[in-house]
Amino acid sequence: MSDIDIRNQGRAGRITLNRPKALNALTYAMCLAVEEALDRWRDDPAIDLVLLDAEGDRAFCAGGDIAEMYATGSAGDFDYGRRFWRDEYRLNAKLAEYPKPIVSFLHGFVMGGGVGLGGHCSHRIVCDDTRIAMPECGIGFVPDVGGSYLLARAPGRLGEYLGLTAARMGPGDAIHAGFADAYVPRDGWEALKQALVETGDVTGLDAAMAPAPDSPLAAQQAQIDALFAGEALRDVLNALRSDGGDVAAQALAAMSRNAPLSMAVTLEMLHRLRGPSLNIRKALEMEYRVSHRIMEHGDFLEGIRAAIIDKDKSPKWRHDLDNVPAVDVSRMLMPLGKLSLSFKERGMKIGFIGLGNMGAPMAANLIKAGHEVSGFDVAGVTVEGAAQAASAGEAARGADIVITMLPNGAILRAVAAEVIPVMPPGAVLLDCSTVDVESARAVAEQADAAGLAALDAPVSGGIGGAAAGTLTFMVGGSEAAFAKAQPLFDVMGQKAVHCGPAGNGQAAKICNNMILGVTMIATCEAFALADKLGLSRQAMFDVVSTSSGYSWSLNAYCPAPGIGPKSPADNDYKPGFASELMVKDLGLAQQAAEAADADTPMGAQALALYRQFVEEEDGKGRDFSAMLPRFEKRGRS
Repeated sequence: MSDIDIRNQGRAGRITLNRPKALNALTYAMCLAVEEALDRWRDDPAIDLVLLDAEGDRAFCAGGDIAEMYATGSAGDFDYGRRFWRDEYRLNAKLAEYPKPIVSFLHGFVMGGGVGLGGHCSHRIVCDDTRIAMPECGIGFVPDVGGSYLLARAPGRLGEYLGLTAARMGPGDAIHAGFADAYVPRDGWEALKQALVETGDVTGLDAAMAPAPDSPLAAQQAQIDALFAGEALRDVLNALRSDGGDVAAQALAAMSRNAPLSMAVTLEMLHRLRGPSLNIRKALEMEYRVSHRIMEHGDFLEGIRAAIIDKDKSPKWRHDLDNVPAVDVSRMLMPLGKLSLSFKERGMKIGFIGLGNMGAPMAANLIKAGHEVSGFDVAGVTVEGAAQAASAGEAARGADIVITMLPNGAILRAVAAEVIPVMPPGAVLLDCSTVDVESARAVAEQADAAGLAALDAPVSGGIGGAAAGTLTFMVGGSEAAFAKAQPLFDVMGQKAVHCGPAGNGQAAKICNNMILGVTMIATCEAFALADKLGLSRQAMFDVVSTSSGYSWSLNAYCPAPGIGPKSPADNDYKPGFASELMVKDLGLAQQAAEAADADTPMGAQALALYRQFVEEEDGKGRDFSAMLPRFEKRGRS
């Protein structure tokens, strides 16, 4: 049975959480499923409202499923949690800003992630057994999923009180604090849901509403405001200790169990947020500053261990209750710069075919950026975080973009014939292989006939660039397809150049590499000549690198060991770009030159020299700059 039931019913889109034994704890997959449904219904004229509820009697949703976060975080992998939080927070904002009414039915426990899911909807219904809380400080975290937004808007200092003590709110308290909108007795829920489904009209809520129960928090408001008005955690603790009343004693007992750093950060967050500029996105962005750091620099993993894993209820917090340095609080809330929370739509669904030395790190970078990757490689290579497909067709099925990194044009044509029939209309086939221009254009025609787009986007930058995400893409294909793939180019590389229609990416790559092959030979010849003329290699580099002989082959990839920036020459010519790959690319250049009737004598000679180096000498498996030791050994013949 699915963890979540999403369906159209009458005039409503319905979402029902279906993990009652787990108190409907929210998983990553459930978050993504909810967002996908909201996106689908946003512009659907058949859907007038969204109805959100849950199975079971005990909880609407008691929080997020944090077991996987603990497992990955304990192993030193913080990216899984950060990706989960990024996607969940984007969903929280989407719920708050949704253009159609969303009615949430909040019964039983509604905590943490449950507040993020049901607490930002336009119409929030509670009943007698509703118990809403933000208990995150108890596990070394802070109120998140937009909880800080609700807390900062609560009357007086209720936000501080609720965030620091994790106090549970009944229906009257929830309405008073702004976490709910209406009280409807539980026995009237089914009839109300049926009316909403049939009519798609939320005005029917008014007739179903009953007077809200009394709010104990409202009665204690003045006392809470006085006790929790302090600027810092120490100020609040001093006020509680000096009061002596029941409210203060109960609050102090609750806070003594929570992570001191979490409470100090929560207090600072609420103070920064409260004001006329507050909105849901501002709150979520600040929460993500903490989320991004909390496993590595906070008490989150220890809190989960004590509460959920070992269940010893004895966490060893980083700080004492009375000694949380202000600098540690500030550090948790520092802006993240380029890593700041973005509310861009969630990552694309990507099929990646060809997970070799280049493809595997490229796929890994896409996964780290939040994209959903299904990978296939004939050698059975897998990439952590990618779904392993049994075939190229399986990897491509339903993908927004299919990326291929393959050895040659014949294999590209075969893979294209397999994947194009299963790709959805409007998807993009993005080939990053280096192949012949004719194959690239043939595949593009086949894709176009199937209602798809194709891009030929060979890369420059080698294995190091693939791992570092600094590749350069030379792209052929339509402007529209290039625009759709641009976010992926930004993840995998530092530059993407649109070179024109289909095939032009391959044309740019082979022209570039023909220049590279020719200039590397000339550079190696010059170093060998300098040796024989008694000119030191360093002197030659110093002169030529700043003179008219300047080239990438010399300045960035110097073939002489110990000269210039570090290169494969400094690692016994272990390949960054293997000589046999240069043979391949120079061969493609000559094939294209013949087809275009272009005179390329230097390119032809470079091909002949590299082919001899690989097939008859010791060049196979060595970097293409290993031409230098070849020329060192040779005299003029």
